[in-house]
Amino acid sequence: MKFGPVPVAEAEGSILAHSLKLPSGVLKKGRLLDAQDVAQIRAAAIDDVIVARLGPGDVEENAAAGQLAKAIAPDPDAANLRLADPFTGRVNLYAKRAGLVALDIAAVHALNRVNPMITLATPRPYTRVAAGALVGTVKIISYAVPDSDLDAACRAAAHALRVQPAVLADATLILTDLPGAVDSAKGEAAVAGRLDALGVALSETLRVPHAADAVRDAVACAKGALILILTASATSDPADVAPGGVVQAGGTLVHFGMPVDPGNLLFLADYQTRPVIGLPGCARSPALNGADWVMERVLCGVPVTSDDIAAMGVGGLLKEIKTRPQPREG
Repeated sequence: MKFGPVPVAEAEGSILAHSLKLPSGVLKKGRLLDAQDVAQIRAAAIDDVIVARLGPGDVEENAAAGQLAKAIAPDPDAANLRLADPFTGRVNLYAKRAGLVALDIAAVHALNRVNPMITLATPRPYTRVAAGALVGTVKIISYAVPDSDLDAACRAAAHALRVQPAVLADATLILTDLPGAVDSAKGEAAVAGRLDALGVALSETLRVPHAADAVRDAVACAKGALILILTASATSDPADVAPGGVVQAGGTLVHFGMPVDPGNLLFLADYQTRPVIGLPGCARSPALNGADWVMERVLCGVPVTSDDIAAMGVGGLLKEIKTRPQPREG
């Protein structure tokens, strides 16, 4: 592609690089100039215009953006994506369902390294999105790119982005009670809201005394595909009431604690092939906390290991929840 000023007499068939305000109206940037356009420009006593002229092997910006978007999501329905029509070298990708943004990070990096004029921007991996949310934008920065570079980017980008919806249908919430403890209704509402955002039902809430044997019995009779436990008093040790009750029921403690604040006091366990999440006290607030990152992945069928949780520390210093009883600043 050649870019720069040319005599108006030679501009027909070129792409106008900058909008021109003429007595007859405005010619917008990106317009493919025809004979009538050239005549209007000459009538305005303009001698030169800045244009882009495509050469052999160049792919126009909209065609290039469309090709790249289709390479990223060759089957948009299967990826739960909707691809918009190309405009000004851009194609937006939207979520067709609520879920998590699942990325092939290496593929996105490889695509963006081919040619700085060929780009894909996305949210961070595993960002929760609602149906209709923008989850990616392809942008061809120049008016055209070489077909060889576009082909390389398309190969690198194959299946790089999808929306992963929830795979678990419902959840059980176990709440423990202590005399004088905070009202559990607020916590139940916050948890229900988190589940609803992914289309998951809170199928039952079990209220039990704050004791390991009570938690044990509640876990054993829980019907939900995911079991959530929110205790009246903070869980401060793997042998505390909630994790201890899960183990008594025959479950296995997978991980205790996480390097995310708010959210440090989370635990993850398994009970008869069902995931169990012990929620930190900050989950009573709808504000983002570490439990969201674990719960959303679990609901959407994304494996969560101890290494995954340990890796959440970078970026894990979240906005403080002012209603916490023990805020960061004493």
